[in-house]
Amino acid sequence: MPVAPRRATDRPAPGPRGPSRYRAGAAAVIVLGAAALAAPATPAAAAGTAYVAPFTEVSTVASTVPKNGDVNPYGVAVVPQDEGHLVAGDVLVSNFNNSSNLQGTGSTVVQISPTGARSVFAHIRLDRTTSDLVGIGLTTALAVLHNGWVVVGDLPTTDGKARTATAGGLVVLDDDGQVVETITGNLLDGPWDLAAVDQGGSAELFVATVLNGTVAAKGAVVDQGSVVRIRLTTPDPASGIPQVKDEQVVASGFPEETNPSALVIGPTGLGLSDSGTLYVADTIGNRVATVDDALTRMTSGGTGTTLSRNGALNGPLGLVVAPDGDVLTVNGGDGNLVDIQSDGTQAAVRALDLTGSPAGVGALFGLAVAPDHGGVYFVDDNTNQLDLLGAPSSPASGPAG
Repeated sequence: MPVAPRRATDRPAPGPRGPSRYRAGAAAVIVLGAAALAAPATPAAAAGTAYVAPFTEVSTVASTVPKNGDVNPYGVAVVPQDEGHLVAGDVLVSNFNNSSNLQGTGSTVVQISPTGARSVFAHIRLDRTTSDLVGIGLTTALAVLHNGWVVVGDLPTTDGKARTATAGGLVVLDDDGQVVETITGNLLDGPWDLAAVDQGGSAELFVATVLNGTVAAKGAVVDQGSVVRIRLTTPDPASGIPQVKDEQVVASGFPEETNPSALVIGPTGLGLSDSGTLYVADTIGNRVATVDDALTRMTSGGTGTTLSRNGALNGPLGLVVAPDGDVLTVNGGDGNLVDIQSDGTQAAVRALDLTGSPAGVGALFGLAVAPDHGGVYFVDDNTNQLDLLGAPSSPASGPAG
């Protein structure tokens, strides 16, 4: 239901690969428990109807702040089926900051129902004797896989500053929110976002990385951002835990840099088309890139081919492929979502956050398509909320939390 208006915030491949490491047994603690915005004019020369054409209203689903006070929601993933504490249609959200608002220190994944009920799915506390990770800072990388396995990215700091950022890795949770495994290695240097293709008993993870030389560069731009494909088994929990089968860099050479406000900027949102084309939000390049044959290629596709650049794009961050094949991405430099069609046409723009100056700057990160064409879920970092861009009076809109 609507709520009151909110307050106005083909380069070389990387070097030789090193082995990844997998550790089981790290513990986790479980706690169970709209305003209509005027949309900017649709860009001219649209090739067809934009996926977001029916969606013109933003409503709040719930706050993303759990009892421990974690803020700065980043990742968004819709639960596909009931498994353990996971409920089909609920939305998982990962938090990047702790209650002191220090970046790279958030440790919670919250679970939010379409009607606004919120609980903590996982509060991750690593066992230093069984985990290769040295800290927790949960990024935009988040996916729910077959048999209820949840994968979330980790890029930790000790003080919220880029100078203390470490490589991190991926944390694998079971359907009760327990940590069963951590995945690290020099290919996963700062996992920033993630897209997954679920194939039943296995999955292909595509992970964007942003710490490849950025900390050492002390704010200078380095062209070393990459996307790594990880083939992962997703067995029945009674049969074992997920195992990495192989890894491959499928894209590389993206610009990245540390940043006082954003911690780090580099390739972020990822999405896969039905044909296996990988879409990458190249944030510093202000474009959306494509990499062909992402599911099968055994070499890096470099920085890919540009699908769309500039125009309404303003530092694209989160990205998702809609059911009709349109690419939806949200801007870091303003509060807009941009709908891009397969020919590169920027077919529609939607204002999701108008707060701050410039309006909406730094507000948007992860997003996900709601089930049954019910709209687009997204997190708003200015308000620490999960919101929905939907049709006016959409039944999928939940009450404010």
